[in-house]
Order: sequence, then C-alpha cells, then structure tokens
Amino acid sequence: MENIRIWLIALLMIVGSGAVQAQKSKPIFNGKNLKGWKKLNGTATFTVKDQTIVGTVNDSKVNTFLATKKQYTDFELTYEIRLGEGLNSGVQVRSHSQADYKNGRVHGLQIEAEDSNRRWFGGIYDEARKGWRYPMEYNPEAKSAYKSGEWNKVRVVAQGNRIATWVNGINCANLYEETVETGFIALQIHEAPAAQYGKTVQWRNIQLREMTAEETFPEATAPAVNYMKNQLTQEEKNQGWQLLWDGQTTKGWRGAKQDNFPSNGWTIDDGVLSVQASGGHESTNGGDIVTTSPYENFILELDFWFAEGANSGIKYFVDTELNKGKGSAIGCEFQILDDQLHPDAKLGVAGNRTVGSLYDLITADGQFYEPSLPRVKYVNNGQWNRAKIIVEGNHVEHWLNGCKVVEYERGTQQWRALVAYSKYKNWPLFGEAKKGLILLQDHGDEVKFKNIKIKVLEDTQAL
Repeated sequence: MENIRIWLIALLMIVGSGAVQAQKSKPIFNGKNLKGWKKLNGTATFTVKDQTIVGTVNDSKVNTFLATKKQYTDFELTYEIRLGEGLNSGVQVRSHSQADYKNGRVHGLQIEAEDSNRRWFGGIYDEARKGWRYPMEYNPEAKSAYKSGEWNKVRVVAQGNRIATWVNGINCANLYEETVETGFIALQIHEAPAAQYGKTVQWRNIQLREMTAEETFPEATAPAVNYMKNQLTQEEKNQGWQLLWDGQTTKGWRGAKQDNFPSNGWTIDDGVLSVQASGGHESTNGGDIVTTSPYENFILELDFWFAEGANSGIKYFVDTELNKGKGSAIGCEFQILDDQLHPDAKLGVAGNRTVGSLYDLITADGQFYEPSLPRVKYVNNGQWNRAKIIVEGNHVEHWLNGCKVVEYERGTQQWRALVAYSKYKNWPLFGEAKKGLILLQDHGDEVKFKNIKIKVLEDTQAL
C-alpha cells in the first residue's frame, strides 16, 4: 500500500510539472491602455481604440517602437496585425535598447511585416544590427500567406537557438540563431515618406506563453536556415550536409601552393578562421588556402566578414597547377569586396567585380532574377554576410544573404564569350573543369570566415 501511495504522489508530481510546462497564453496588451509598454526612439504615435493598438506614421525621422517593459527568452507569441497600404513594419522579439549601442537604438530580431510586392511578410530581420536572417527567398511558397488589407494572424515560437514564424497558419520562417538572447517584444512604426503620413499599423489579440526548455518545439516545415557557429542541425545531417571546416583545426585545408597549411597569415580563434591584413597585395603573405579534396556537384555555404576597404574571394573549380607563379590560384570566384571603399568596385564591366559577383564575368544583381527586389544588394557592411554557391553540372548560382544574385550556365557559347572578354581569356577552357578545389583567398586584407559547410549533390549532367 505504501508503494502505491508513493507511486501516486510521483504521478501527481509529473502531471503537475507537465501542467506548469503547458501554460496557457496570456494577454500582454490589456485592450484598454498601454500599461506595461513604453515608447522608444522615434516620435510616431501609438493609441488604443476598440481593443486595438493603433500606430500612426508621421514625420518621425527614425523608426518608433512600442516595447514591453518585461523581457522574454523562450515563448510562443501570437498576434493579429493589419497594415496600411504600402507600409513596412514589424514586431521585435528578444530585442534591446542600450545606451552604449547606437545611443539606445532598438536592435534585435524582427518578425517582418510589409505590404509590398516583395512579400517578405513573416521573414526574420535583425534590426539595426545583423540584417536579414531569413528573407522569404528561402521559402518562396510561403509568400502567399500574407493577406493585404486584412487582419493577419502571426505566431512566433522562440525556444533556445530556434525561432519559427507562422502567418495565417503557414510556416514562413525556420531559423537557428547563433546565440540565445533575452529581450523585449516591440511593435514598430517605420520611418516613411510624406505620402504615407497618417497611415496606420494595427495590432490586436497580442498574447504570449512562456515556454520551458523541455517542451517539444512545434513541427516546422519551412526550410531551415542555420547560423549556429560551426554546428550542423540534425536536419542538416539528415540532408547530407558536412562541415567543410571543423571550427578548430586546419584539417581538410592546405596552402594553394604548398602541401601544408600556411604557417603564417591565417589564424583560428573562437571558431573563426581569419586571413590577416598584409598591405592589400594578392597572395603575398600566408597565401590562399584550398580544400584537400576536389568537389563536382555541391552546395557550399559560409559566412564571411570583411574589414573596411577589403578585397577577397571564394573560388571553386580551382586547379592549383594552373598558376604556380605570383598571384592567386585560378578558378571561378564569388567576389568578396567592400563595394563602397575598394576601387575594384568601379573597375571591370558594369560592376562585375563587386561583392557577390562572378568576378570579372557576371555582376551580382538581385533584381534581374527577382524583379520585386531592389537593385541594391543586401550587404551587411561591418557585420557577417552569408554566401551560397550552388553547382549542378553546368548550372551555377551565387546567393548573397539569402537572395540569388548570379546564375549562369558554363560551357555554353555565351559563357565562352564572357571569358574571352575577361582577365581569364588566356586560360584555356576557363571554368569548364568537371570538378575542382574550393579556395579562400588571401588578398592582403582582413577577412573572416565561419560556418563553412557543404552538401555534395548526386551526379548531374556536367561538362
């Protein structure tokens, strides 16, 4: 009998703890006034009408935020939002306003809300800091979730490193962040041109449920985007992704013109691989580094950071036997460049030496492939940027910060005409090797790399 009593007590404790874990959502807006909230930064107005927070665009020269006084880490947030025509807005999560960061400028993750042809509603942006983390080019099928001029129901789940969004029941974003932050929730009224003054963004039914670390994350079907430092998610492992750099050693890499990894010019610190500044000259210090294995069909993804005025690149189809003299090894190049400060941005033809471009051949330009995107690329100067290179046989793509910016077919008449008018014209059948090494360039400027990973694709028709 005593054993049964102990068993029943234990069962009740388990049930009780489960009840605590499965808390119900609670309103964080009382429907009457703005108690528990505070306005930050700009001068746009927030009022309450019919149990709805109404934010009105005015002549504020900076973004305005209405933030919760309480901070949150792991939670499920739901709200309804309706946008005035053509407005850009959002809801901050895990965000901050600190005197020592841009004079209190609100910064942190934002659940995008926009009424535009771009249709990135439900994507994730890092306001005033890291830029786009999950643009909806990662999940274009979900662009249809947003209903213009109507109330849209948004669900946000943040637990540990993972943040996911749903818009009107459709999973839009599925993001793994590098760090776990605690911060406030905030409603944004974006600065706007005079033609939009008086337009409103409205929020209602804002509810939040704090979660425990033990709860199961809800099923997310949107493609996952992972920023965890030099770590693969289980989903990535299942899909065949591998770390191309382990984040700690030089395993799998060597100097482009030597058998071993360079003894100087490159450093590894806190999961970051860096090429050191050495006067801006090409491959004269530590020199380029290459993978010890060649690759044929693949998706390569990595994050890069560049110092002011820096020049570097990511090369593929590299054959280190082609150039044993001065300069860099030969291969197709995803350009890394400070377009604003480096003179190379104005050289070449029509900007084909700018960041994200196929160097000296094809200019990176998001609008050409997606007309609703601006011609100006999404580049995070002073922050990390994400490069992705896709090679499937003769078909190659460059992606920069989640947007495709270059697409081409090698080996065609058009390809060979491009090469004939480039600096590669003297290299026979440039870029047409069936496979080659992957290279990170030493161009004498400080550039950093992390999260270097690759997915080898099944054989496709190649040259």
